Amino acid sequence: MIYKKILNKAIELIGGARNTDYGDRVTNHQNIANLWSAFLNKKISAHDVAICMALVKVARLMHSRKSDSYVDLAAYGAIAGEIAEREEGKDAE
Repeated sequence: MIYKKILNKAIELIGGARNTDYGDRVTNHQNIANLWSAFLNKKISAHDVAICMALVKVARLMHSRKSDSYVDLAAYGAIAGEIAEREEGKDAE
């Protein structure tokens, strides 16, 4: 089934090489949020970053349907959900 392939690839990205290359995904998104906040002179959250990155993928899909954009969209959705749960103090598993 195609959806499982997309989701499994997203899982591999989130927990695999990108996690090793860039560190903890929530910390990474918070670092991005801090930089965006300074640049925009407006408070941006780590959750905002994940959602905005997902919107980048949606914008790309409006132009061209590339399989990696669907994978990245799923990954950013999962990261946004993890950030939300960690902010609420829930287990991030």
